[in-house]
Amino acid sequence: MKSNKTLWLVAAMLVLSLFLAACAGGGSDDEGGSGDEGSSEDSSSDEGSSDEGSSDEEASGSGGNDLEVAMGADIVSLDPHGNNDVPSSNVRSNIYETLVTQNDDMEVQEGLATDWEQVDDTTWSFTLREGVMFHDGTEFTASAVKANLDRILDPAQASPRTFLYEMITDVSVEGDYEVQITTEYPFAPLLAHLAHDAGGMISEEVIDADYENALSEAEEVDMSVEEYYELRAEGGSEFEEVSGEITEFVGTHVQENPYGTGYYKFDSRTSGESTTLTRYEDYWGEPATLDSVTFKVVPEPGARLAELETGESHIADITPTQKSNVEEGEGMRVEQVPSVSLSYIGFNMQKEPFDNKKVRQAINLAINQEEVIEGIYQGNGTVATGPLAPGVFGYDDSVEGLGYEPDRAQELLNEAGYEDGFETTLWTNDNESRVETAVYVQDVLSEYNIDVEVQELEWGTYLERTANGEHDMFVLGWSTVTGDADYGLYALFHSSAVGSTGNRSFVENEELDQLLDEGRRETDEEKRKEIYSEAQTLLADIAPMVYIHHQDHLKGVRENVENYSVDPLGIHQLKNVEITN
Repeated sequence: MKSNKTLWLVAAMLVLSLFLAACAGGGSDDEGGSGDEGSSEDSSSDEGSSDEGSSDEEASGSGGNDLEVAMGADIVSLDPHGNNDVPSSNVRSNIYETLVTQNDDMEVQEGLATDWEQVDDTTWSFTLREGVMFHDGTEFTASAVKANLDRILDPAQASPRTFLYEMITDVSVEGDYEVQITTEYPFAPLLAHLAHDAGGMISEEVIDADYENALSEAEEVDMSVEEYYELRAEGGSEFEEVSGEITEFVGTHVQENPYGTGYYKFDSRTSGESTTLTRYEDYWGEPATLDSVTFKVVPEPGARLAELETGESHIADITPTQKSNVEEGEGMRVEQVPSVSLSYIGFNMQKEPFDNKKVRQAINLAINQEEVIEGIYQGNGTVATGPLAPGVFGYDDSVEGLGYEPDRAQELLNEAGYEDGFETTLWTNDNESRVETAVYVQDVLSEYNIDVEVQELEWGTYLERTANGEHDMFVLGWSTVTGDADYGLYALFHSSAVGSTGNRSFVENEELDQLLDEGRRETDEEKRKEIYSEAQTLLADIAPMVYIHHQDHLKGVRENVENYSVDPLGIHQLKNVEITN
């Protein structure tokens, strides 16, 4: 067991690294989306906690009925079929709606569909809500559902979220408000997947215009949108060629015209600074209580805390070390919710020496998770023995992780031929808790003669380059947003999900693939649990990553903000929020 001296060393190294680093954009802790990236950036306990400017008069909030939310990272995409990150999902969840939703207990609820039934093992029928209008004034109908699901499955989109719906073989319009979805095989978590942020419904008119724009931009393609749709329905080599030609052009129009059916609509965006939404007055249900919501990009944790203290922001992502500042401060409170997220250190299994299982296992055994949780996350969260958090369907508490055995770690390195250590890099973005974790790992592995260079990357670049497999080791997170093991395992570890979908460890294991395929096809719950238990046992042996912990979501909130909550996915619930004087 390492002594407290190590943690003091880590803190000292962190301060130095942060002083020297040129922070370029914030960071979220989860890449798993939807509802996929929460922020848990950390800082020194006194950063940004000055009493100056925090009088009751100054801290009364920005006034009016306009909410200000300080986030640690900018959004990546306003397209629900785009990137799988929580900052984006936090904004999109207000703009777009899904056929079904999930409550805090991950139970399926009505959404844009008011009723549904499973016709047979592979066919689902949905009755849609009538009188729903998109933000561009067009009506939501079954045709729009088909347009959206066809779009996310279109290879031209190259969506990292395709895996959520790749089992769908047909979407049939049975009437204006009736739609049938057919899957290739029985797929138990289909409803949970339809509740995912990726199932957000975009205006069909916007989708058509987006394809029209892409087809006109592609010089080698000469066809109308209708002809493209007909070609897509036929499939074949010609379609593959055409879809490949337009890939680089699709999505632009959706990004510029993000029209959904949600209670807020898009107003404006300044990249790297803020995104503003305004209340949608023609919303089909009870309208939102606020006039507007502005999501501000405030990468520095101390700056976010200062904004919360002065009332410049009503809600802010806070770090574990800032929790006491908020609890003890004037006019503020902490919202803390257990999550379904995982923080982890991943290995690129396609690169030496991480293509050697003994090396991966050795690093697992060298890392003391409890020390990380207590020393960096201030006790916020629980030790992860595997990728699934307690409460997720398929989680098996009888599956043990590798644990902490530093002596055994050295033995394995010796057996792998690395008794003299090696040099490697460990990537992170500028999320402070993750920077601290990276520096801690650097310190621990130095005792095994492993020379680790910690490198910080801007968030968007970080996601892109890890998806491309340019890394050695990396620090990241994942949220099992559907509450089902399929989402928590398939995207992270199936060979078909390598890259931006989620498998940034580049795991390619036939036995594991088979189990994950069986798990999503099996309809019997008990049999599914057995399959996922076997998969988790196998993952403990493969050791594609060091599972660190399942953390709580922490948000700082002004006391004059009422009816606010954050769900287990880290998504702000803003529809009924009120700002009082």
